[in-house]
Amino acid sequence: MFDPKWIRDNAENFDKGLARRGVEPLAQKVVELDNARRTHIEKLQEAQARRNAASKEIGKAMAGGNKDLAEKLKTEVGELKNFIQSGADEERRIDEELKQLLSAVPNIPLDETPDGADEDDNVEVEKQGEIPCFDFEPQQHFDLGEKLGMMDFETAANMSGARFVILKGKLARLERAIGQFMLDLQTQENGYTEINPPLLVRDNAMYGTSQLPKFAEDSFATTDGRWLIPTSEVPLTNMAAGKILNEKDLPNRVTALTPCFRSEAGSAGRDTRGVIRQHQFWKVEMVSMTTPENSRRELDRMTGCAKQVLDKLGIAYRTLKLCTGDMGFGAQLTFDVEVWLPGQNTYREISSCSVCGDFQARRMNARYRPEGEKGTKFIHTLNGSGLAVGRTLVAVMENYQNEDGSITIPDVLKPYMGGIEKIEAA
Repeated sequence: MFDPKWIRDNAENFDKGLARRGVEPLAQKVVELDNARRTHIEKLQEAQARRNAASKEIGKAMAGGNKDLAEKLKTEVGELKNFIQSGADEERRIDEELKQLLSAVPNIPLDETPDGADEDDNVEVEKQGEIPCFDFEPQQHFDLGEKLGMMDFETAANMSGARFVILKGKLARLERAIGQFMLDLQTQENGYTEINPPLLVRDNAMYGTSQLPKFAEDSFATTDGRWLIPTSEVPLTNMAAGKILNEKDLPNRVTALTPCFRSEAGSAGRDTRGVIRQHQFWKVEMVSMTTPENSRRELDRMTGCAKQVLDKLGIAYRTLKLCTGDMGFGAQLTFDVEVWLPGQNTYREISSCSVCGDFQARRMNARYRPEGEKGTKFIHTLNGSGLAVGRTLVAVMENYQNEDGSITIPDVLKPYMGGIEKIEAA
């Protein structure tokens, strides 16, 4: 969300930023709407001032016995009252039009964000870990899971439709172990505070993190006007909504392990088998709230926290800097972490870490008070996966598979598995 005054003062840079994201210039339209709003407000203020003055003049006219003038002034006051009432409706209409226009405008990318049209233009930053070499043909996770008898897509589809799965026995425990391991890592080693947030939120919370209005079809709405969270970024970031934080309390780092719900409206035909793209999945989310001076550095730190999970699991990955055409709506700069999947013989996204500047903070009026200053500033927000649990399960299954279809448990997960060394078919 952008301030019309900032757009007025930075019209050229605003349009250049939009052009990098493939959006037509909007500065002139925003300024025109803002001018119309300002002009209308001035007329309303003038009318209100004249109404107040005329009301006082009525009393003087009556006191002086000038009834004709008093009646004339009463007529004028009545007309001004009607204008002010209708003018208030017009002011709300202009405000709403301006809000709707600005709500659909994506964030402006940082200078270091590479230009590009789509994922093919993303820039690889680094590769870490050794890609495993098998002396057999590695299987994909869904084949492994079904042969183990612990991954049931058919029964899930019968009760819920496509893009759901039932995990059983030790495989279900492995998914739980992965989530607990990642949550413990982020809280005990990386300084994030664990939060157990609501899974249902109202429109204002979804608007604050820019899921609404543009991406309504990507989420599930309830019959009572709430939304199932597509990511715990929504409630975690909204913990600062409408608040003024103290600078000494920043950065504020929070994390949560929650179910997430996504309609995957734009993913028809993609990843239809397996658990890569589900309607319901678990994820450890990291959110940071910080000052403008520290937000870019905080992004590197957050991305490092995500990569640390894969380092400890001993799984190869690569880091990408997303281009303008592949970056999320609210982001200024995004790093994706992609994990190596032997069954697919490729890297797949497992984490996305973004800095949003004050884009979300303006939508939710989240501010902080700099030390030694009377005024307030908008905080900068960041969010990232630390990691997606289901996709990490896929990575563990495929990277730690054995020729007989069993799965060896990584050392860091064994304490969470009650000493189980390997998952085998019953």
